[in-house]
Amino acid sequence: MKVANDILIPELARLIAEGKEVRFTPSGVSMRPFIEGDKDSVILSSVSVPKRGDILLAKTTTLCDHTTYVLHRLIRIENDLLILQGDGNLSGVEACAFGDVIGRVVRIENPQGRRKPLTRGYFWYYLKPLRKYLLKIYRHTWLKWNYENN
Repeated sequence: MKVANDILIPELARLIAEGKEVRFTPSGVSMRPFIEGDKDSVILSSVSVPKRGDILLAKTTTLCDHTTYVLHRLIRIENDLLILQGDGNLSGVEACAFGDVIGRVVRIENPQGRRKPLTRGYFWYYLKPLRKYLLKIYRHTWLKWNYENN
């Protein structure tokens, strides 16, 4: 069952603020190849000081003052802003304030419950010149094989 973000995210934020870990299944493809939307689950907990490479659930605001929520990787810190980018995004980034961070991913699990290593994604940023090709290979080989065999 899908729940709208404007209902789900505040509840996740409340539970995380109470010191609990929360699990949810994100949607979308912006975190491929490390998180498969609508399949993998992420476990979030609170974060006191986000570090580059962390996957964060954060509130962002567009130029039209529209609030959105993203689950993206922290790629850099500029002054008082955190700059986030999805692993599957080649150029687009989002910015948020430290206070807009809701939680940090502490675990990723596939549908069978097996953990996916968080460390794989830390090196992904440095592969940026090759990501276009790596993502294409991933989409046309691994995903195709995986969908055909599941």
